[in-house]
Amino acid sequence: MAPVTFRDVRKAFGQVEVLHGVSVDIEEGQFVVLVGPSGCGKSTLLRMLAGLEHISSGEILIGDRVVNDLPPKDRDIAMVFQNYALYPHITVAENMGFSLMLKGASKSEIAAKVAPAAEILGLTHLLERYPRQLSGGQRQRVAMGRAIVRDPQVFLFDEPLSNLDAKLRVSMRTEIKNLHQRLKTTTVYVTHDQIEAMTMADKIVVMHDGIVEQVGEPLELYDRPANLFVAGFIGSPAMNMAPGRLDDADRGVFVTRGGQRIAVAAPGAAEPGRDLVCGIRPEAIHLGGDVALTVEVVEPTGSETHVVAKMDDVEVTCVFRERITARPGETLKISIDPQAVHLFDAEGGKRLSA
Repeated sequence: MAPVTFRDVRKAFGQVEVLHGVSVDIEEGQFVVLVGPSGCGKSTLLRMLAGLEHISSGEILIGDRVVNDLPPKDRDIAMVFQNYALYPHITVAENMGFSLMLKGASKSEIAAKVAPAAEILGLTHLLERYPRQLSGGQRQRVAMGRAIVRDPQVFLFDEPLSNLDAKLRVSMRTEIKNLHQRLKTTTVYVTHDQIEAMTMADKIVVMHDGIVEQVGEPLELYDRPANLFVAGFIGSPAMNMAPGRLDDADRGVFVTRGGQRIAVAAPGAAEPGRDLVCGIRPEAIHLGGDVALTVEVVEPTGSETHVVAKMDDVEVTCVFRERITARPGETLKISIDPQAVHLFDAEGGKRLSA
């Protein structure tokens, strides 16, 4: 395994620049997830690391080697694609050992590497089958096994779970995380699903419009988002946002445009009169209090109840542990944990630190 470094990496397609100077350090053995909406540049960055896309400027290092001009086969990486990319006319065992065969390894050498990889992934009983005889999850495991057999310095995953159904995605997340904990190989994983990012990553790189918005551990991004984009992207249900200002007489109170008053434990650098956005996580909202919401939708999930409501003209999502009987159109009185309230500059979107 080896560290990976991006130094002011840029990419342009003709006159259109899609990556605007990305710099990220990935430590040896880390599981790093590049996450962001479609078109943010995350897959382009991964393909540049793999050698499948030309770098317009900047440097990419694997270990202490600059790999900008190295062909993919010389970068000592293994990539798992979204569509599995298996050869349909050869068996699982032959798919897993294909890269070793190209290198001229003997049949015994290939078998010696395929067997333990198949055991790790629960594929031993499927080695003589063909890809068409496998389920989607089994095909993905074969693609992972092919990567393991190469014993690379870096694993690359390009949205590997997006073709699977919801239940299988959850189990495959666990399998990939367990695999990393066993092999401890440096891993760079691309997804648009922030739940995947939160549950799998040691470190998350949040990207938007070709730039890095924030880098950090999952709970660091959740608890201290750097700006409005990260606050709205990380977390499900998403953080609630309400525009307003601090009270002129009491900086510890945020006043929404509709006049609702929300206690703020740490107003930070914000001054009264400045246009702000108040960010509130759905689970920081509790039943009983002085803030009035108008119920729109009630969604019982079993262990929790999700309520979509309006606070003045702002839509608010609440997550309650209690089972409530509120109906659409009714008023719900709630309180908000002051310690969990975030303030952002309305103009630039930056989070105001305490």
